Amino acid sequence: MSLKGKLIICLLDDEFEDLELWYPVYRVREEGAKVLFAGPEKNRTHIGKYGVPATADLSFDEVDGSQIDGLLVPGGWAPDKLRRYPKVLQLVKEMDAAGKPIGQICHAGWVLISAKILQGRNVTSTPGIRDDMENAGATWIDAPVVVDGHIISSRRPPDLPPYAKAFVDALKNQ
Repeated sequence: MSLKGKLIICLLDDEFEDLELWYPVYRVREEGAKVLFAGPEKNRTHIGKYGVPATADLSFDEVDGSQIDGLLVPGGWAPDKLRRYPKVLQLVKEMDAAGKPIGQICHAGWVLISAKILQGRNVTSTPGIRDDMENAGATWIDAPVVVDGHIISSRRPPDLPPYAKAFVDALKNQ
């Protein structure tokens, strides 16, 4: 229960990668953190790429970055939708400026690219968006997890154990 009292927001939209959403959520919940899903509309259910549902507890507009301790951005195709919401980009920028943990895996790097926070950072992602990450000014590293300050990045589902551990560790050290 090392994260008791911590509040984490997990961003949500259609076609998230099911494991990349649920594995880190369960992992931080196991440590005692409260995790809420934020989506375009409160109470709207979104379906993952493999059919697993998740329902938004809050709308993006209801999220106050000063009140949360960490942010999870799942992969799949959802990041291509998430990066189109100005409130999502604002939240990512706020979390970055405050030095609060931001976890991103697979295609989730698209959201951080659109928030323009990757210049000079070390990151990883699915190799499919390596060029996007590098064009945003990041140094891309082919590793299961890359921690650069408060940004924790990972490649794909097989890397979930070290990714979730690194995210939990970042929250503990906050």
